[in-house]
Amino acid sequence: MGNQPLFHLAFPVTDLDKAREFYCNVLGCSTGRESQEWIDFDFFGHQLVAHLVSAKDHPTVTTNSVDGHAVPASHFGVILDWQDFENFVIKLEQSKVEFVIDPYLRFKGQRGEQATLFIRDPSNNYLEFKAFRNIDTLFNKDIDNT
Repeated sequence: MGNQPLFHLAFPVTDLDKAREFYCNVLGCSTGRESQEWIDFDFFGHQLVAHLVSAKDHPTVTTNSVDGHAVPASHFGVILDWQDFENFVIKLEQSKVEFVIDPYLRFKGQRGEQATLFIRDPSNNYLEFKAFRNIDTLFNKDIDNT
């Protein structure tokens, strides 16, 4: 794990068995500690903790318009290597995962070119996976975001 800090995120799910099925069998995560009310997932080297909540207590999602897409304001995910992203898209398609926002390129041909997609887990939590053509542009402020 080296010196790179690891990210930890706790999030609500309405069914732990469906969460386990999705995060392990579809996304390829492994599990760590767990109880009857939560499960730790190794999410691309980071710790996700799915906490069981009732459906009435699960938050609703507001969206923002980005590139003509209704992007869920509440979402999480990872930035993959370009080839890993392309392979991940194939894996999702083979698993018949429904895309909330189909894979597409943002800033095509520009310095900040990136591939992105959105999916939803069984509890309606939104996940974004992306890849940058040049990872060095990840935090550049001089990229036109309009």
